[in-house]
Amino acid sequence: MSNDWPLWEVFVRARGGLSHKHVGSVHAPDAELALRHARDTYTRRMEGVSIWTVRSADIVASDPGQAGPLFAPAEDKVYRHPTFYDLPDAVRHM
Repeated sequence: MSNDWPLWEVFVRARGGLSHKHVGSVHAPDAELALRHARDTYTRRMEGVSIWTVRSADIVASDPGQAGPLFAPAEDKVYRHPTFYDLPDAVRHM
């Protein structure tokens, strides 16, 4: 492995899980090999049913220190809050 290879973040969805969880990272020259490295490193014991790999350089994240100004507009949109809706009993994952 070369230190010149880009870093990829790895997300795995566990058996029966609903969402992917960040489990670590791998170095790889391309997306296909990143997926293979992730499989070999993070699902050796059949822990997952799905893997995502994302080039670390392509991830854009908000600054937790700026959470107030970033999320303030959402407070004005009360219609987005789920308290206005009655969920049917058949809906289990909300």
